[in-house]
Amino acid sequence: MSRAKKSRNEPALPVRLGIHWLTNAIVLAVVVAVLKNVSVDNVGALLLAALVFGLLNTFLKPILRLITAPLAIITLGLAWFGVSMVMLLLTKAIVHGFHINGFGALVEATLIVWVVNIVLDVVPGPWRIVKKR
Repeated sequence: MSRAKKSRNEPALPVRLGIHWLTNAIVLAVVVAVLKNVSVDNVGALLLAALVFGLLNTFLKPILRLITAPLAIITLGLAWFGVSMVMLLLTKAIVHGFHINGFGALVEATLIVWVVNIVLDVVPGPWRIVKKR
């Protein structure tokens, strides 16, 4: 695809990054709203958690998925659910003010993130500009 055609169809990188960040904030806000054992201290902590979660998913998750690919084949993809759980755990560890209390809450939060991302992939909106969350 030529550069001129791509730039006409896609917004600028800062806009795409902003949409991606806000999409992560929506996903995490849904998790916080649905689960009593997941909480944030304030909106700033939620926005920071969304940023950290997005960065981890962009840079670390692909590496972990590559490393765990043989295990994912054996477990029919279940290992990658574990990788997604690790992304939330690391977000919790990095962002003070983002809390996940208990393993059950972690599993439920990971499931909700997965479901909300599927919904966002289907529902039209600006977040669809940024594929490959």
